[in-house]
Amino acid sequence: MSVRWGFIGAGYVASRAMAPAVHATPNASLYAVASRDNSRSTALEPKVVHHSYIDLINDPLVDAVYISLTNAQHKEWVLAALNAGKHVLCEKPLAMNADEVGIMMDAAKLNNRLLVEAVWTRWQPRMQRMAQIVKSGGLGEVSEISSAFTFQGDLTDNYRLDPALGGGALLDVGVYQAHLWLTLLNEHVEFLVESVERTMSSTGVDLTTRAQLRLNNSVTAHLLSSFDLPPQQHIEVVGTTGTMRTGDGEAFTLWKQPATLIIGESVEHFAPDDAFALMVQGVSAAIETEDVTIFPSASSLCAAEITDAISRYES
Repeated sequence: MSVRWGFIGAGYVASRAMAPAVHATPNASLYAVASRDNSRSTALEPKVVHHSYIDLINDPLVDAVYISLTNAQHKEWVLAALNAGKHVLCEKPLAMNADEVGIMMDAAKLNNRLLVEAVWTRWQPRMQRMAQIVKSGGLGEVSEISSAFTFQGDLTDNYRLDPALGGGALLDVGVYQAHLWLTLLNEHVEFLVESVERTMSSTGVDLTTRAQLRLNNSVTAHLLSSFDLPPQQHIEVVGTTGTMRTGDGEAFTLWKQPATLIIGESVEHFAPDDAFALMVQGVSAAIETEDVTIFPSASSLCAAEITDAISRYES
C-alpha cells in the first residue's frame, strides 16, 4: 500500500523538503495539493490540484493530510481533516496553546486517526542515538540539558512577527528544544519554570526568549530561542558520569548533511540523512499498520504546556 498524501499549503518547507520527501518514499505518494496559489501547488507535482482546502479534505482518495499553514490556522484544519476521517501530520507547533492541542487529541481519538506533530528532528538518527545513550545510562543520571537555536533574517511581512498568527521565537524554534527534553527523558517531563528573559518586538512577539526550567525535579534545562541573535545551535547534556554534545552549529536543522556527536572524549560520525523522508516513511508505515501511537500525542501536549508556561511566566 502507498499512503496517498494531500498537502494543505505549498510554502517553503512543503516545497523544499516535504514534497521531495514524499516523492522519494516508497510507501507514500503525493496525491493532492491545495494552497492559495495554484501555480505553487502544481510545482509540487501532485496528481491533483484542489482549489480549496475543504475540497482536498473531502477527496475520498486522500488518506492523510499534511498541514503547513500559519500556527493560528492549525486547529481549524487539523480538526476538519480528522473529522473527515483523514490522518494528520501537522507542522510544529501543533497548535497555539495546550488547550488547542487537547481538543485536537480528543478529535484524533474520537475518529481513531493518527495525529502527528511534524517535529522532523525527532527522526534524525543522531537525535535517536542521543536518546538511546541517555536511556541506557551512558551518562549516568542527567543533571543538565542546555540548548540554543537562534537565527537572524528579514521577517518583514512574515507571520512570525504577528502575535495573532502565532508568531514569536519561542513557538518557532523553542518548540524544538521542548521536544528535545521529551525525547531524551523518555517522553515524560514534569516541569517548573524558574526564570525567563524576553526581548519583545514592536509587534508584540518575543524576538528572544531565554528560560531555565527544572525537569522531573532533578534536571536543569536551559533554553535559548531567538530571531534576533547571531546564528547558533547547540545541545549539551551533562550527567553524573559523562557528557555529550553536538558538533558546532549542528544541533537541530541538519538536513542531508553529515553530523557529529561528542560523547566524553569520543566522537561518533553520522552520514547525511533526510529526516523529512524518514518522518514521511515512519508516519506512512504507521498509517498502513493502523498504529495510531507512533508519536505520543501526550508529548505534543506537554511541549505546548511547557511553551505556555514560559510565555505566561512572571518573575
